[in-house]
Amino acid sequence: MAANLAIEMEKDFDVDPSEPVVDSIFTQFERVIVQSLVTSFGLDFIVRDQHGGDVDTIHNVRKIGQDEDMRWKSRANEDAFNRNPKYDPADYHRGANNNYNNTKRDARLAYRESGQTVTDAYTGAELGFLGKSKGADPNKNAELDHVIAAKKIHEDKGRILARLDGEKLADADENLAWTNKSLNASMGAVDIEEYIAAHPEMPESQKQNMRRAHERATRSYERKLATAYYTSGRFFGDAAVAAGRVGAQMGLRQAMGFVCAEIWFAAKAEFMRLESGFAASELFIALGNGVKKGVGNARAKYRDLLASFKDGALSGALSSLTTTLSNIFFTTAKNIVRIIRQTWVSIVEAIKILIFNPDGYGLGDRIKAACKVLATGASILMGTFVSEMIAKSPLGTIPVVGEVLQTFCGALVSGILTCSLLYILDRCEIVAKLVAFLNSMPSIEKITSFYREQAARFEEYAASLYAIDIDAFRKEARLYTDICASLDGLSNEALNARLLDIYREHGFTLAYSGDFDDFMADKNNTLNFC
Repeated sequence: MAANLAIEMEKDFDVDPSEPVVDSIFTQFERVIVQSLVTSFGLDFIVRDQHGGDVDTIHNVRKIGQDEDMRWKSRANEDAFNRNPKYDPADYHRGANNNYNNTKRDARLAYRESGQTVTDAYTGAELGFLGKSKGADPNKNAELDHVIAAKKIHEDKGRILARLDGEKLADADENLAWTNKSLNASMGAVDIEEYIAAHPEMPESQKQNMRRAHERATRSYERKLATAYYTSGRFFGDAAVAAGRVGAQMGLRQAMGFVCAEIWFAAKAEFMRLESGFAASELFIALGNGVKKGVGNARAKYRDLLASFKDGALSGALSSLTTTLSNIFFTTAKNIVRIIRQTWVSIVEAIKILIFNPDGYGLGDRIKAACKVLATGASILMGTFVSEMIAKSPLGTIPVVGEVLQTFCGALVSGILTCSLLYILDRCEIVAKLVAFLNSMPSIEKITSFYREQAARFEEYAASLYAIDIDAFRKEARLYTDICASLDGLSNEALNARLLDIYREHGFTLAYSGDFDDFMADKNNTLNFC
């Protein structure tokens, strides 16, 4: 596993109580600031954060055109919206067999045959079907209303994203309500909440009825959109692609940060060897040697480099999925996406330490190491906040200087906070006592390690009693174990061939000579297994 900066510092940062605090803590500032600058700020350009995440959601696409930073994330979804035809009332009101007209026809027939009326969903009054006869009271003449206006449904970007038929949604039973002709004409295609706000003189009971009808229709409508889109292959496919892309970008970012940090410290070591009064050529030679050694150091630590990439990729994928889920309910700005990414970096590393314990820490040291990782992550988040604040200030608007100032101040705050928190964790007497207590507690790892060690000692003692070369014995035992494993699952013919190969490979003496069948045919021959 690639060591987290906080854990790597643990190996080199032995706090000496007799050493002045300022001297001790500031020797660590450079490493933390450089690492923060390289990975959390300098290389953030690799990961292209987007306002609203990387996947279209119903919540976000409805903000397109209202929020100047919001864009379609999928070209296919944008093309579907652009192909949406202009709203035509005939498609929603004059269809021959749609639910809207069928509902009206059945209600009119019941009224003519038995005088059965309908109830106004908004006013509560009983309504009939007076038609266009002279003197017909529009306040008592029933009409069927789309609770959510058909025009609004037709133009809803969320509906287009879900690829659902607008006519069926508009004409669903939950979206149809009887009301009187006068009120229906007054409402038109205006949203119910807007209509209520524009008519304060309306009775309170009527407002409540209209709101209840609208809430019921909206719940049903939104549930249909969410079910259709968020269970679709398009959504899962887009989310998977986005997670993979961000994971690869984050993995590359972490790996490049690892290499850059190695180059920096190797180059610094070369510069420190230069004597005063050095020539310019010596400076460039030292720089070249530093870069070469830094790359070599990174190559020698290839396992840490790969682990750094894998950790970054996992963190990036998880942060992308988290961002996508968050955008189902609210819009995440770019800085929020960045915070989510960095949070997952710290969480992944802390979980690996706590659960997998790759460095073999005791329980106390394991918890302390995880706390250091989380402290590092929290410090970087604070640096991000500071960077965002400067970006929004007049200083952040200065060309070139503003961007440099954002990056430097963010990295500086992260570095100072990280070093301070780590130093407190190392020097705090209470923390030291707690770590010692937790380390003293029995654990599965300790018990397993104890019995493994005892078994090894018993082997060595038994070998000494019988004057056995224990190393040779273990080597021979491994050889026979490997041979048995290679024989597992072979057929009779294959088994015979494999056994002969094993005898030849290891120089074992066969119990017979020549062809086995010929050997066994001679009654005078004897198999010798010694």
